[in-house]
Order: sequence, then C-alpha cells, then structure tokens
Amino acid sequence: MSDNTIATDNPLNANQESALAAIVGAMIPASEEYAVPSAADPTIFADILTLVKRHPEPVVEGLAALDDIAESRHGGPFSALGDEDKAAAIATFSQSGSQHLRAIVSMTAQCYYRDDRVMASLGMEPRPPFPKGFEVEQGDLSLLDPVRARGRIWREA
Repeated sequence: MSDNTIATDNPLNANQESALAAIVGAMIPASEEYAVPSAADPTIFADILTLVKRHPEPVVEGLAALDDIAESRHGGPFSALGDEDKAAAIATFSQSGSQHLRAIVSMTAQCYYRDDRVMASLGMEPRPPFPKGFEVEQGDLSLLDPVRARGRIWREA
C-alpha cells in the first residue's frame, strides 16, 4: 500500500471487481455435491478484496491483461462481453500462466481455504492451526533409507 492510500480505498473499480469475481468464480465454482461455495461467494470475495487492497499491483495488471485479451479476441472490454465470451477470455487468460494470474490464484486460494464452510467440508475443524495444532499422520520413514545409505554428497565449507 502506498503512502497516499488509506484502508478504505479500493484499488479496483466496479468493472474490475466484476471481472475479478468472474475469474475467481471460474477458478473455484460452487459445488452442491460437497456443499461448498464458489470463490465468488460474497463472504469469500470480500476477503479476497481485502487482500487485493494490500497487494493491488499484480491484480490490477492482470485485469488489464484480461481486458486486452477480451478486446483483441472479442472486440470489446471484458465487462461488455456475454457469458460465453467472458468464459473464453478467462480460459485464454488462464492458459497464459502469467505472474499476474499466479498472484490472483494465490490470493484466491488463501482466502477460499480460510472460509469456515470450506474447512468444514474438508472434514477439518474450522479454527486456526495454532495453538491446538492438527494431527498429522506419521509417514513411512523407511522411504528415507536410500537417502541415508547414499551417504554424504556435500563438501565441507
């Protein structure tokens, strides 16, 4: 956040918010089978927007790239496209693998898996991991035997 912004400032305009909601909704759609909401659910999306306020640059640049894709392939800004064209533009954007997309995916996943409904659907108690912690299954430590048998492969500094 720059020195000229305050916590209530929103780096996204209404069209950008709508585009971001479309992206995250396509990324993680709702599932009736697992009783989980979409990432575009109002509660989750509000959490995403809060995170975007702290790190707006990659998201704003990513939404500009999405608008460029919409303009070049569909002849108009993303906000003016129909549902099918929006889905096609998002698919093209997702195939780009850009750093902007990675930032949006990371922010979305962080906020999505913080939601109590999602945690409950995964069979986890919806609470912070600390101070109680979570039980982790003991792994098969014999899988490390070949590594131990190999011996030291580094040199002393």
